[in-house]
This record gives sequence, structure tokens and C-alpha cells, in this order.
Amino acid sequence: MDWLNYHHLLYFWSVAKHGTVTKACEELRLAQPTVSGQIRMLEDTLGEKLFVRVGRRLVMTEMGQVVFKYAEDIFATGQELMRAVKGHGTKGYPSRLVVGMVDVVSKPIATQFLKSALKVDQQTLLVCREDKLPFLLTDLVIHQLDLVIADCPAPPNNKVRMYNHLLGESGVTLFATAKLAAQYGRGFPQSLQGAPLLLPTSDSPLRQLLDPWLAHRQLSPNIVGEFDDSLTLKAFGQDGYGIFPGATAIEREICRQYRVQVVGRLDSPKLYFYAITVERRLKHPAVLAIVRAARRELHS
Repeated sequence: MDWLNYHHLLYFWSVAKHGTVTKACEELRLAQPTVSGQIRMLEDTLGEKLFVRVGRRLVMTEMGQVVFKYAEDIFATGQELMRAVKGHGTKGYPSRLVVGMVDVVSKPIATQFLKSALKVDQQTLLVCREDKLPFLLTDLVIHQLDLVIADCPAPPNNKVRMYNHLLGESGVTLFATAKLAAQYGRGFPQSLQGAPLLLPTSDSPLRQLLDPWLAHRQLSPNIVGEFDDSLTLKAFGQDGYGIFPGATAIEREICRQYRVQVVGRLDSPKLYFYAITVERRLKHPAVLAIVRAARRELHS
């Protein structure tokens, strides 16, 4: 079995954070040849280059970024261990909560949920990660995440059993600048025929609601753009490029933040939000607080 030298990993982590060996040496109080030599030994152990030099700075390679992510988790867990031993944990639960959030989930909605975790125990370190659902579920399975917040349930074909805890639901609202809202708000939804529309990409649950809704009403809007990222989609909508969808649950926040108005509300489709875990029964106090806050917010 190959053993990892955690001193070598610590030196790599420090250099990666600071971008230079000099600054890492100041933090570690070690000589530069020592730190450089230890990192080379780590690279030899792993059989991979972790840095490339760009000008005066060291930049992580793709593998370096992977190692850095694991190093972050390892040293955060070490700090968590020390706090638990010294009696600062929350009734035996880790004081570090790592939440994965699907990148298309509305940030205002998720923020309201997550704030509740910090109210349970001010010692809790909340770590939020954003990615596509398949990558987050992989991290959940290997216990890199405690919880995933998503706009769809985990697929049933996973080798590891996952549990979908329904947080609530929201209707769908269409938004636009004042000028477009005045033009297309009258006679909604028939007014959407030929209207400029900004949509999420086809793999989004929101898009999968919108397409059949439009088809059922025989509406053919002019699709101006499709976006993976919901913030980019809303930014284009804010600039007047088209009408865009969002969750009815946060109508006020969207109108205020993006200075837009409601064009109309869809009469039937609903967005659903889930907390995905690898345990059937939720026990962690901070996770329970997030779920309860979400259900209050979404009136589930």
C-alpha cells in the first residue's frame, strides 16, 4: 500500500493557496529548498506534476487542482477533529457542513435555506459547492458532501441508495423589462407568439416544463438564447434581450434584483426542490434546520 506523507501535502497546500513558494515559506517558517524539495517528493509519490511556472507564480495543473480539493477537505477535517476533541462540536455532530447545490437552483431561494444552518450553531462552518447534479451525487456517495440541494430527484439507477426529501414546490413566472412586459403582458399567454424568449438549456427541469406548456398552447416564441447558467440568463433578461422564466416563490426578489416586471404566470407546471442524502432519516441538526426552512419558504 502506498502511504501519503501529509507533511508533503501540507506544503503543497500552502504553496497552492499563496501562489508562490516564498509566501508559503513565511507561513510555514521553513526554508525555500525544504518546501520545494518536499513538493517534488509529493509529485514523485503521485507520479503527476502539480504545478507549472507562469512568470513568477506557480499555477496548479489540472491534477494539482484535484489534489488541492482533497487537501482542503483533509485539513478542514483535521480542524474539525480538533474542535470536536476540545468539546466545540454540536452534540457529537461535525461542526463543518458541506452542501452541494445544483448550479441552476435559484441562489436567493438556496440562500434562505442555508442561512438557517448557521442559526443552529454559530460554530458551524458552512461550505457550499456548486456543480452539475451528476458530479455532486458522486461527491455525496464518497461522503465529500453532507447534502445536495437540487431541482430534481436523484435518478433511481444509482448503485448507492440515495433518498430524496421533498422541500417544496413553486410555480413558474415569466419576467421582462418594463418595456417588454408592457408589450407582451397584455393578452398573455397568446402574446408569447413570436415574442423574444430566453430559456435554460434542454436538460434543465425548468426547460422541460416550459417546452410542453408552450407546445400545448401552440405557441412558437422567438428563442433568442439558451443558457446553462441561470444568473447569465437573468442578466440578459435584465438588459432587455427577452422574456425569461423564474420561480414564482421569489417573484419579488427577482423583480427587485434585476429591475424587471412580471409578464405572466404559467397556470399549471410546478418546479420541485429536493434535499438529497444517503441516509433515509435526517439527523444532523443543521441539515434538519435547512430542510425545515426550505419547507416553510416553499410552503410544502
